[in-house]
Amino acid sequence: MRRATIILASSAGTPVPAIARLVAADEDTVRDVIHAFNARGLDALDPRWAGGRPRLISDDDVEFIVATATTRPARHGLPFTHWSVRKLAAHLARCDHRCEHGRSRGLVIGRERLRQLLRERGVSFQRTRTWKESHDPDKDAKLDRIEEVTSRFPERCFAFDQFGPLSIRPCHGATWAGQTHPVRLPATYRRTHGIRYFHGCYSLGDDQLWGITRRRKGGEHTLAALESIRAARPDGAPIYVILDNLSANKTPKIRAWAARHRVELCFTPTYASWANPIEAQFGPLRTFTMGASNHPNHPALARKIQDYLRWRNANARHPDVLAAQRRERARVRSERQQRWGRPRAA
Repeated sequence: MRRATIILASSAGTPVPAIARLVAADEDTVRDVIHAFNARGLDALDPRWAGGRPRLISDDDVEFIVATATTRPARHGLPFTHWSVRKLAAHLARCDHRCEHGRSRGLVIGRERLRQLLRERGVSFQRTRTWKESHDPDKDAKLDRIEEVTSRFPERCFAFDQFGPLSIRPCHGATWAGQTHPVRLPATYRRTHGIRYFHGCYSLGDDQLWGITRRRKGGEHTLAALESIRAARPDGAPIYVILDNLSANKTPKIRAWAARHRVELCFTPTYASWANPIEAQFGPLRTFTMGASNHPNHPALARKIQDYLRWRNANARHPDVLAAQRRERARVRSERQQRWGRPRAA
């Protein structure tokens, strides 16, 4: 607005000292505005001043940096599996990149600025994740059956699975401690106690979890667990048990027993044991019983597990248990990328 006032006053024949007093500016400033208008016309009204040095990295350069950072170094002939910020900056400075003017050049960029650019574009340094797709031809039918029985018959629906292997060793976890004084666990390289498996049963209707520790997985152990589930509903009405495709869970003896006692075995699809509701119960069991622990032997570990089960069943609605179950349930359900009860994507 001041520049436009100077131009209008000058076009009316007002002398420079009078214009300077009018706009409260120096006379040299008024002369610079008039000379710029004579040279560039109306563009002089907006000189487009900018602070700092000119930008050296264009938008195309940023896209090239992001594309390079999100590809494996092996594709560029480099002998490592992932980039560090230092390695990425050095590679960008060496490689040939076609700039906006058509010239081929390297991108010289500092490590801190490189980290900022990647963060602005949503690229971060993350741990790898595992993924495996189920190729079971009856995958959808099995998942639909599990969803049906858990929603229609929760009072007669149970889940069974094996948790393990359990070994006697210090297990890291999280616990409260003074700053710079963490709880320390001994390192051990001698594991002479063997392994065990926890065979767990979960009742969806009354939210109860029970189980026993075994030396191995076997058909007779699965049958014993199914008999305990059948004993929990002795009215003779049909019950539904969700379990995975372990060979010990579907022996001819188990199938014959299930047919005689009105027990429907709802198997999860191959490589989709996350569909078993008991998986969300094993997360809190692992967190609160085995995390930050150093049990001396298997009997001591089994006693701790049973103590936790008694506390958990007496406090089934405890906020800590519910929070741990929600985290574990969100993790296992994300494997299907669909929450129970929502329509499946086309």
